Amino acid sequence: MSLWRFGSGWSEAAMKAYLAELARRGVGFKTPIEEMTAENGWTTDGAETKLGTEPPGPPVSDGLYERAKQGLMNYDFSDPAIVEGHFDPKVPFIGRDMLLEIKVWGLRFLNGVRVHSVREETDEKRTLFGFRYDTLEGHIECGYEWFLLWKNHATGDVYFKIEAHWQLGQFPNWWSRLGFQLIGERCRERWRHNAPLRLAALAHKPVEKPVAEPGEELAHRGDPHPQRTEPTEPVRGVGR
Repeated sequence: MSLWRFGSGWSEAAMKAYLAELARRGVGFKTPIEEMTAENGWTTDGAETKLGTEPPGPPVSDGLYERAKQGLMNYDFSDPAIVEGHFDPKVPFIGRDMLLEIKVWGLRFLNGVRVHSVREETDEKRTLFGFRYDTLEGHIECGYEWFLLWKNHATGDVYFKIEAHWQLGQFPNWWSRLGFQLIGERCRERWRHNAPLRLAALAHKPVEKPVAEPGEELAHRGDPHPQRTEPTEPVRGVGR
């Protein structure tokens, strides 16, 4: 079950302990992803947004696409007033567990997700990067979400797409489930609206600092300033 509280958030020690506990949890759904459709009772939502334009051809060094990719991996596109991400930046990206702190009317719900797959592709027409995370057992939502970034080599246009397939998950009490049913979609719409705006703003600025300051054990995202992650291993292919 997700942790919840009213008012302030959790200490670093509490988050670190809960993050470690996620390793023992499986994904929060058993339905094959090809069956997670609206016809089968799953909500599917998301949007595609143009972030901006850089010179045509493959992504340029420290250009709009590369900065957006960094913001994607750091989860900085998420509006922290709605959903704040917490993770250990030293853990390899594929398979990384992350705590999502969902904030609604003063209430905070701490939920686990896991980076399941990464797509990184390039051909003569486009360059693409993206990742999918799955909700873990105890999450107040149940399902998976793709975050995809790509550049059109002919035009230089860079796009960002969110694609989610989800249902209501496990809630700590009946009234939080009822409240989420009443206002949850409104919060999701605001989050989906803000995400590409934040990523575009990050992509138009140079990277300023590491994803976690020296001495910090966890990264707490999203951040209004571009951040840099040094990958612990190459991020390639699809799979865990």
